[in-house]
Amino acid sequence: MKTKFTIYKLHFTTPLHLGDERDDYSISLKTFQSDAMYAALTSCLAKLGKEIPADGDLGFTISSLFPFYQKDKDANAVYFFPKLLKQKLPDLKDLSKAKAVKKVSWLDTNYFEKLIIGTVLFENDQEIGHIQGNFVSSTVIDENFISSQVSPRVTVSRDYTEDAKPFYMDRVFFKDYSGLYFIVEGETKLLEGALNVLKDEGIGTDRNVGNGFFEFKKDEIELDLPKSDFVTNLSMFCPESEQQLKQMLDSDDIAYDFTKRGGWITTNPHNSIRKNSINMFLPASVFKAEKNISEILIKGEILDLKPKADLGIKHPIWRNGESIFIPVIIK
Repeated sequence: MKTKFTIYKLHFTTPLHLGDERDDYSISLKTFQSDAMYAALTSCLAKLGKEIPADGDLGFTISSLFPFYQKDKDANAVYFFPKLLKQKLPDLKDLSKAKAVKKVSWLDTNYFEKLIIGTVLFENDQEIGHIQGNFVSSTVIDENFISSQVSPRVTVSRDYTEDAKPFYMDRVFFKDYSGLYFIVEGETKLLEGALNVLKDEGIGTDRNVGNGFFEFKKDEIELDLPKSDFVTNLSMFCPESEQQLKQMLDSDDIAYDFTKRGGWITTNPHNSIRKNSINMFLPASVFKAEKNISEILIKGEILDLKPKADLGIKHPIWRNGESIFIPVIIK
């Protein structure tokens, strides 16, 4: 069934650094997860004086941020989705072709659509010829449209009583008019208000020196969704209950990965305090569905990660584990 998705494209006007769970400045991630983006949007709405609902639900659910390639402002964008963690691969005798296929991390809309309806990809030379580095697309792209540059930096103590300490900062750059995009399900009025603030505040680390600024534009993409007993998450996902998780893991055909989410509180004067941590499933995991479905599902829980100790924090620290799920055929 053909389904339209509303998306927002972020074209970055400055480089950005996206930290991982280790807070290693010398390595930047190249995508931004849905829970971190949702937290940034919530913070912007609070700065606008908007009342945040008691349960932290802003009325919309977003995917994680995925890359898109666009040559210039007027060109058509090529949108990429992450390769599923569970898929059938062709039996390739040519080692060089097998290595190229193994390297793939991102599929354009057409190839992703083929994948979720159960097609075995890369069984012919034409499809293998469409592999461009980590990306697969029938459109010719610059496979290095996402690049990074490591630069030396120093930290200086505020009172100048300590020696300057050198460190390295990895910053991500997008060539041409490329950037990151995300899917949204739900009402977008609050979302656009938050984006209008966030674009000038930036995302990621070192925003105070100009990292992570962007322009945004609304667009649509369309996918032919199959009917299946399996689903994949397009966002970070935290199950609503142990019972829900058991049902979603009740198959030999599932595949998943997860990571710890938490980090530092970003509101003054609590910036030196860490949030509680929670494990969440990464996008492109594959789960068992409750029934044979052919539509978008929203599953997951919004959690308050405010530390239990009385540290003077008067507001919740929301972490959104709600995810957009779509059906996928696993063969």
